[in-house]
Amino acid sequence: MDKIIVVKMGGSAFDSRDTTIEDIVALQQQGHAIVVVHGGGNLVSQWLEQMGIATRFVRGERVTDRKVLDVVCAVLAGLANKEIVAGINCAGGRAIGLSGADGALIQGRIKSKELGYVAEVTDIDTGLLRTLLEAGYIPVLSPLTLHSRRAGDDPPLLNSNGDHVAGEIAAALGAGKLVFLTDVDGIRDRAGTLLGQLSADEAEALIGSGVASGGMIPKIRACLRALTVDAVTRIINGTQPHALLREIEGQGNGTIISK
Repeated sequence: MDKIIVVKMGGSAFDSRDTTIEDIVALQQQGHAIVVVHGGGNLVSQWLEQMGIATRFVRGERVTDRKVLDVVCAVLAGLANKEIVAGINCAGGRAIGLSGADGALIQGRIKSKELGYVAEVTDIDTGLLRTLLEAGYIPVLSPLTLHSRRAGDDPPLLNSNGDHVAGEIAAALGAGKLVFLTDVDGIRDRAGTLLGQLSADEAEALIGSGVASGGMIPKIRACLRALTVDAVTRIINGTQPHALLREIEGQGNGTIISK
């Protein structure tokens, strides 16, 4: 099997005009081994708002209490995951939807009291992923994590940042490429200039200086994690037509982070 491509899909995947599903199917039909990790934070926020449940973020991560966790699990493992899986299968691909609880694939512990029921990933079991890839399927992962160190009345599932999970999956699989599909062109400097290439140290410095903030922080951290297995990491604008296909064909833009 060729080097695995890990694709992190953002909220643009739920736009009917988006071409990401089409690109994923085309790449699978070309023989590429693909693992998709998806988010759905905007969708979660919409459902929380409809239910009158307040939510807030700390350093790009959603603070998660019991009520928020219930909605996160329902939306990410249910609606968001199955929309992507159905989209791939309807377009002629072969996909199976999973969460971190399936096969104890993603395991973790509570990251901090400040964030509530949010996981720090401690272990990735790649066996199920490799079995599905070898059978010709695209695993589509919602970033829910099995609470492997629960105590008392702690919940069995934890919320996880999809970007962090994508980085851990890429590292565990020894992926050849990790691609973040976002709604921005890449990472920009303080003056707003797009940065086409960054070293790991330069990327860290952008976080330290506050130039990279909010949701860009976990994406950069995930890229740095994937660099430990020498994966090519790229943050690109997934809302552009056929952005993923162009990236894999070597015609992508955005920001590449390398050692």
